[in-house]
Amino acid sequence: MDDFSLSVKRTGGSAEPYWHDLTVPIISESMSVLDALIWSRANADATLAFRCACRVGMCGTCGVVINGRERLACKTLVANQLDTSGGAIRVEPLRRLPVIKDLVTDPDDFFRRLTIVKPNLSPGGEAGEPAVITPDSSERLTIAPHRECIYCGLCYSACSMVGTGAGSDREFLGPAAVNRAFALVEDSRDRSTDERLAVLGGKQGVWSCRTIFECTAVCPKGIPITLAFQKLKRRLLVDKLKGFFRLGRRR
Repeated sequence: MDDFSLSVKRTGGSAEPYWHDLTVPIISESMSVLDALIWSRANADATLAFRCACRVGMCGTCGVVINGRERLACKTLVANQLDTSGGAIRVEPLRRLPVIKDLVTDPDDFFRRLTIVKPNLSPGGEAGEPAVITPDSSERLTIAPHRECIYCGLCYSACSMVGTGAGSDREFLGPAAVNRAFALVEDSRDRSTDERLAVLGGKQGVWSCRTIFECTAVCPKGIPITLAFQKLKRRLLVDKLKGFFRLGRRR
């Protein structure tokens, strides 16, 4: 049975972060980085802290940075990482989030930004029977990919614009919040579109995106997040032009 080097960035309390090198056996061809972390905690250091739950890429709790790239540890094969990294795997916590201990981060700020865009559907007050949106309709086809978000925070960690304007009214919402807002803006049943567009077109919104595609590249569900930004920018521009021409006709 072959071994490999697993290097974990660790911290806790007031201690400075440091790299902890572990020698881990390759148990099987399908061994994941999460499997390696679980083995390390069970056999090498019981104080190693990380999060996991479903282990099948659905809950998003095991998000970390592996060899410099945001990934879900449960869906990242050790063999693939060793092939591309020269025989070692480095794991560190998600970026742009406070570290509680080792690989465990505090997601409060990530979810707080989601609340700014009102992430819940706001149907009309006189709704009777549920609206029927057929599976093959253009509306459903547009929205469907963007509803697959598991809120793992990988896009938030990878986005270079997150953290700009921190603590001010220019604090960027981040990719996950904008993606959720896009799914609701495109939903004909929702009645908070104008309110959301006002937020998205403001200082915290879509114009802070620099279209580097990092959010799309790391999304474990393959969501075209950057496309949501582009479509929202176009929607905001069209609405502004319509308002300008309406004002011109009134004059």
